[in-house]
Amino acid sequence: MNGLLEGYDAKTFYCEIFGTPENPLDHTRAISEWLSNIQSRALRRRAQVCERELFNLGITFTVYSDGGAIDRILPFDVIPRPISAGEWHNLERGLVQRVTAINLFLRDVYGPGRIFADGIVPEELIKGNENYRPEMADVVVPHDSFVNICGIDLVRDGSGVFRVLEDNARTPSGVSYVIENRHLMLRAFPDLVAGIGIRQVSNYGMHLRDALAEMAPPEITDPQIVLMSPGVYNSAYFEHVFLAREMGVPLVEGPDLVVDGGLVLMKTTGGARRVDVIYRRISDDFMDPLAFRPESRLGVPGIMEVYRKGKVSLANAIGTGVADDKAVYAYMPRIIKYYLDEDAIIPNVDTHICREPEALKYTLDNLSDLVVKPVGESGGYGVVVGPRSTAQELEACRQLLIARPENFISQPMVDLSVCPTLVDGVLQPRHVDLRPFLVTGKSTWVLPGGLTRVALKEGSLIVNSSQGGGTKDTWVLE
Repeated sequence: MNGLLEGYDAKTFYCEIFGTPENPLDHTRAISEWLSNIQSRALRRRAQVCERELFNLGITFTVYSDGGAIDRILPFDVIPRPISAGEWHNLERGLVQRVTAINLFLRDVYGPGRIFADGIVPEELIKGNENYRPEMADVVVPHDSFVNICGIDLVRDGSGVFRVLEDNARTPSGVSYVIENRHLMLRAFPDLVAGIGIRQVSNYGMHLRDALAEMAPPEITDPQIVLMSPGVYNSAYFEHVFLAREMGVPLVEGPDLVVDGGLVLMKTTGGARRVDVIYRRISDDFMDPLAFRPESRLGVPGIMEVYRKGKVSLANAIGTGVADDKAVYAYMPRIIKYYLDEDAIIPNVDTHICREPEALKYTLDNLSDLVVKPVGESGGYGVVVGPRSTAQELEACRQLLIARPENFISQPMVDLSVCPTLVDGVLQPRHVDLRPFLVTGKSTWVLPGGLTRVALKEGSLIVNSSQGGGTKDTWVLE
């Protein structure tokens, strides 16, 4: 290796561009050759162009843990993360399999409950979950598609095997960054992109709109779709604006909608207009103050009654949070086998459910070697990485586990793969994960690639944007 790659050392980790010394990658050769020939100054200059463009476009993300700022530019690294066509084909099959099982599971837990009667999943685990919504009992959703937009987080371990880290079946975010990252690369690196066949991502909005239209009440032939946002202060508001524009649908907030005559109506300058499908980016709790939180000003009073009667469709359905709970995640291989009679194509990371006495004992006995996660949190909040924690942090975690074991799972620390990342003008290995996005109406479509998140701090395994991580463009090769 020469040029920028001289001195690059992935150490013992699997590298997304080079693989391992024993099994080097061939499909990334054009990228590595390009990196060998570009000068550091030229690459930094192009990276600065991308950063200015992010600022001008207002592509920001709220970091709640940073008391000194509300919004900041989402860090973007210009070194792409490639995936071969063959490997993507297998991932795509596994992702479709998983979301199919999730939808069958949700139909069952809010319906006949066969999976409880057959002893596959404990009933109390689901019905005692804070995301379980008894209001959804026996609600029929079009095509049995409870989860229309799903983000499934994957990691690659030290042996190069992709594993599912968690499911995001409520309101997964990040797809706007996938598309904008690609636009940035096409503009700033035409010489690199031109020589490589990459599957497109710019048609996501079209696929999303088509799937949402399929979710409309059956008597509607030309559905009115809206995207419902909590408003400008939400951390993902940029994405709400972006997706509404990509689909060509109105962006609304709760006060823009009203229930009247058993329908949901949108206030417009031309008068009230019926709404048939709502892509909601608002949590269950805030959707209807008459059904959930009375103090909510973000939702629409009475919308649950209209929804239950099938006069409006919500994407994703209310109550999908029970499917992406981290404790339920541990049962997903069994859930897939139960509903589809298939083994999981993409394996889970080994998981210990701390509500079970043996798993709790194992976790407490091996705390310094495990990653402990609260089951109801997202965004990397509350995660304790045992090998990277102090004695005081481990003791605090131990006390939380003893006090509320049902609130936690534990997993071994996975040797996340790395990808070359531009840091201070040189390429350094940084850990990455991958969030592919799936869109489901009558059938499921997978966006080629997804959001590669990168932990920008040396040695860090926390890739979440809310915790200071960045993103990369993900290239699924033709």
